[in-house]
Amino acid sequence: MFENLSNKLARAIKTLKGQGKITEINVASTIKEIRRALVNADVNYKVAKEVTDNIKTKALGRDVLIAVSPGQLLTKIVSEELATLMGSEKVAINITGNPAIILMAGLQGSGKTTFSGKLALHFKNQGQTVLLAACDIYRPAAIEQLKVVGTQIGVEVYAEPESKNALQIAQQAIEYAKAKHKKIVIVDTAGRLAIDEAMMQEIAGWKKTLQPAETLFVVDAMTGQDAVNTAKAFDEQLDFDGVVLTKLDGDARGGAALSIRTVVDKPIKFISTGEKMDAIDVFHPDRMAKRILGMGDVISFVERAEQLYDEQEARKLSKKIHKNQFDLNDFLSQIQKVKKMGNVKDLVSMLPGLGKTLKDTDIDDDMLQSFEVIIQSMTPHERANPAVLNGRRRKRIALGSGSSIQDVNNLITHFSKLRNMVKKTGEMKKLMNLAGLSR
Repeated sequence: MFENLSNKLARAIKTLKGQGKITEINVASTIKEIRRALVNADVNYKVAKEVTDNIKTKALGRDVLIAVSPGQLLTKIVSEELATLMGSEKVAINITGNPAIILMAGLQGSGKTTFSGKLALHFKNQGQTVLLAACDIYRPAAIEQLKVVGTQIGVEVYAEPESKNALQIAQQAIEYAKAKHKKIVIVDTAGRLAIDEAMMQEIAGWKKTLQPAETLFVVDAMTGQDAVNTAKAFDEQLDFDGVVLTKLDGDARGGAALSIRTVVDKPIKFISTGEKMDAIDVFHPDRMAKRILGMGDVISFVERAEQLYDEQEARKLSKKIHKNQFDLNDFLSQIQKVKKMGNVKDLVSMLPGLGKTLKDTDIDDDMLQSFEVIIQSMTPHERANPAVLNGRRRKRIALGSGSSIQDVNNLITHFSKLRNMVKKTGEMKKLMNLAGLSR
């Protein structure tokens, strides 16, 4: 997520020279590089200039504290300004009403239908009863897609495949939700290939008739500055309540996330970072700013981990790490939990310094799947005692798992790196302490 922007900002801040105080001279080139990095990330030039001017104003003349370098101080200032640019604080979604109606809007291809399912699962996991309303009658197979999503997450979908009146379907879905005591109705509307007057009038009419508690505009973050322009056009007609950024796990340059709050003056409420149905996060501007600057987002990581770890299990793992007894059984268990937590690269970006540590290590979800199969092809003795994995055993494991000896060696190399890193830094124990899982 925002890898290019993160790397360019890190290089810009690293060039800051001088000790004791940030001055006009030693900060000039750094500010210039930060502005260039933002513009290259597709941030509106006026917005980029305003942000860097603010950074420069706040940085000039600031005394550098003992044990804090000028670069570290500037990183803190940049983080604060990026957070302010993106809205400073999270804005909660409104789910008042009986039922609460959430109207989804956006262009075709933005990921609106898939995100409707993700949002439904998000509320379901909070103990809410949810109904998905399939109201996209224009796109072929849209209704079936939502039904598949609903089945996948265990959420009921209301549909009237033969009806040609989408608004009427939505109204019937709301009445059905009332009868079935559903707390939330998520209305998946039709998208278009481009902005047009008919589309705008239709969706504006829906909002006026349905009176939703929340209207969300879903936008593909990979479209960069076009995402901001589309959001602005929609907002002028629809006056939506919040923005959803999808496909942030792709090659997005980041400009949409950084600019959209300032240009449209509407909060980003959710982000979507992968294809899995649980790949959804509430948007926290301050946390996102830290992740962009490589400072990590331990709070979000811990929030995800808390859903998977119980206290007894965490204590047991902590003791094994402390005694240097972390083995392949533990590694397998962690792989299975990480897969449930979301996209691997997204998780790595949440941990301070880990992204840089593993930048030359190609770890992705497919590799974790491969690791899982290889470990499951080992004997219990081999999992508990990785040191016994000689050439003959590795060859047998490769044949048994349908992989190559090189794949098995790759697994052992990654396992050794992880065990050494955990032993050396104690990061896992610190994260557990932050989560209140270890004492």
